[in-house]
Order: sequence, then structure tokens, then C-alpha cells
Amino acid sequence: MIPRYSSSIMQSIWDTKTKYKIWLEIEILACEGMEKIGKLAKGTSKDIRTKASFNVDRVLEIENETKHDVIAFLTNVAEYVGDNSKFIHKGMTSSDVLDTCLSVQLKKSAEVLITSLNKLLSSLKKKALEHKMLITIGRSHGIHAEPTTMGLKFAYAYAEFKRNLKRLNTAKEEISICKISGPVGTYSSIDPKIEKYVAKKLGLNAESVSTQIIPRDRHAAYFNSLSILAASIDRLATEIRHLQRTEVLEVEEDFQKGQKGSSAMPHKRNPVLSENLSGLARYIRNLCQTSLENVVLWHERDISHSSAERIMCPDINIAMDFSLKRLTGIVENLKVYPKNIQFNLDKLKGLHFSQNVMLKLIEKGLLREEAYALVQKSAMKTWNNLNSKNNKSFFFNLKKDKKVTDLITNKELKNIFNNKTYLKNIDVIYKKIF
Repeated sequence: MIPRYSSSIMQSIWDTKTKYKIWLEIEILACEGMEKIGKLAKGTSKDIRTKASFNVDRVLEIENETKHDVIAFLTNVAEYVGDNSKFIHKGMTSSDVLDTCLSVQLKKSAEVLITSLNKLLSSLKKKALEHKMLITIGRSHGIHAEPTTMGLKFAYAYAEFKRNLKRLNTAKEEISICKISGPVGTYSSIDPKIEKYVAKKLGLNAESVSTQIIPRDRHAAYFNSLSILAASIDRLATEIRHLQRTEVLEVEEDFQKGQKGSSAMPHKRNPVLSENLSGLARYIRNLCQTSLENVVLWHERDISHSSAERIMCPDINIAMDFSLKRLTGIVENLKVYPKNIQFNLDKLKGLHFSQNVMLKLIEKGLLREEAYALVQKSAMKTWNNLNSKNNKSFFFNLKKDKKVTDLITNKELKNIFNNKTYLKNIDVIYKKIF
């Protein structure tokens, strides 16, 4: 991943030196496990741990000749360890190291993402409580529907990201797997106890049944949890982008002193941070699709998954960490404009009360179809004249309809046209979420 979208903590998990450190630890732990069950002379694993090291440049130099990364690594380690290096990697295959290392990296990445996600949840909860009763117009199909609250918009997001947190925790457990079972998973030249020992030391679980590799359905589950998380990020970013449109302007990203919006138009204040997140979410979702393709491998394993994973595993995790942190910053610094919210709420001159009027007419004895037609008549009259000089309110047009006033009193109609009626169950919803 390019530095622009990388955090140092996530980048460090996926750099080459860290990878080799994990490889070395796996190899040493396997030697400790062998010594523990009497397969190595006492003190052998300690000697190996004391002497073992590697040089990244030297490993890459050897790999240039061998065309095999694990062999190159083991060759370099042997240069440091000496005679006892013959016990390193005994009974193991390359994927014992590669896949167990990948599990460690994915688990550590998940822990970073979970921390970032919890911070986002805190920010969303704060905004949800702050704007709990701030009435705003709800929209379906992009068109004014009925009022909701600005707080509920954040509460919806909070509930959605809470579900993402649950999925990510489950995915982390599913991918926290150690595999040290030899060339085709039968432990043909290594004791299963060694796998259990290494797994425990690394904070992983031993794979119940493997081939040459850890089955890729585990990885698919992990990355698809991130794909859903990316979609949730995109959903909230898209909501913010719409609400910042000039014609709406109910919220706005923070625009800092000295910031510029356009090289040509000095007046521009664009939702660039949210747009950036929508773009990264597309990238993440598309890469995650590859994890599903990687489930299908030949027999006990082919290497077609490897090249894709070298790109997608670091890139998805790094981009996701950046996205979560950026979204948290957007939410924390988001400006909310109550006056614009009220202006937009009033724009359709009370049309958002149409359902309540219809229900009152049904209550008075009309069939639903009759009530609907009666309300729609006044509603369309209001709608069609919104931009004309004869732009009377929905309330006014209803009052002019004798069929309506014969059934609904003036007092009843006024009570219907009260935005606060839409707040009556907000507390009920909040109790379910928080």
C-alpha cells in the first residue's frame, strides 16, 4: 500500500522484516516443541534461539538464486546457527511457516482494526446522543419522506458498525490458526504435539484438519467481514456526501484554515474526505472478492492463491485501518447546521404529514383507498405549485377541501401538523441500540 493510505502500526505488521521475524519465531518454537517431547537433545533449542538471526538483504540475494523464499530464509539462518541448523524446519513444509505467519499477521491486523472500530463507535455514539432530538427530514429514493432525527442517522450507523465489530471478532478467531502438519497435512514426519506447542505459544489454535495449507475458507470469512465493513463505511460516507450538497447542506466536513477545494474555483468546499473513503471502499471490496476465488485450489494445494495474497492481505488491512481512522475524524469534526435542517424540513410545505392525515381519515371511517385519494389530491396540488406564486401549504389546501373538513376538525388537523409527533418512539429505538 502506498504511504498516503498507510499507518505506521499497520505497515509494521506487514513489512518484510516483521515477516521474517515471525518465520524465525515459528521455526525456533518448533525446535522447542521437538525438544520438549524428546526429539532433540536438551539445550539444542536454546542454542538455536541464541544464535539464530537473518539479514533481509542476504535472504533476498539467496532467493534471487534459489527462486524460493523459505529456502533462501533457512539458508541465511543456517549461516548464523551453524551445525544445529540441521534441526530447523525438520519434518515441516514451507506452508507450515508461511500460513502460520499469515495467521499471526491477520490476527494482529484484526486487533488493530478492532481498536480503530471501537474508537469510531465511541464517536458515533457521542453524535447520536448529541443530536438525538434534532428533527430532520427523512428521504427515500432521495425524495422527502417523513421526519426522522439527525441523531438517529448516527444511531443507525452505530448499530451497523456494532454488527461489523461482532463479525470482525468472529473472523479474527476463525483466522487465528496454526498449521504445522507437513507436506499434505498428515504429520508424516512431525509429531502433532509440536503444532499444539507452537500454536499455544503464538496465541493461535491448531488447525483441526489441513492439507499442505490452512483451508482458504477461513481467509475468505475474514476478508469478507472486511468487505462488509467497507460497505458500511461507504454507506455513511455517501450519506455525508449527500447531506453536504449545496442544495442540502445539513452537515459539512471540517474545512481547515488554509485548505483549498479547487485549483480553479476558490469558493469550493468539497466533501473530499468522504469521497476518498468511497473510493477506498471500492478498492477493498474488489480485493476481498479475490479471497473467495482463493478457496478453490487443486487437491492438497496449488500456489495460485499466493501471488494474490501477497498483494491483498497487506493492502486490505492497511487501507481498512486508514479508512476507519479517517471516518472517525470526519464524524468527530462534522459540522451540523440546524437552521438548514429546518429550512429543508419546511421546503415541501407540510407534505411530510400526508400519512398522518390519511390515517386520521381512515380512523374517521373512510376506506384506505378513499383516504389515500383524498389526501393525494391536496398533496399533488401543493407539490405542483411549490415553485409558483400560488404556492399554498398542504395544510391550506386540505382546509379548502370540504370532504376533509367534514371529517377532521381544525384542532385535529393542527395536532396532526406537529413535527414533535415523530419523536414519540425515539427513546424506544435508542434503548434498543445503546
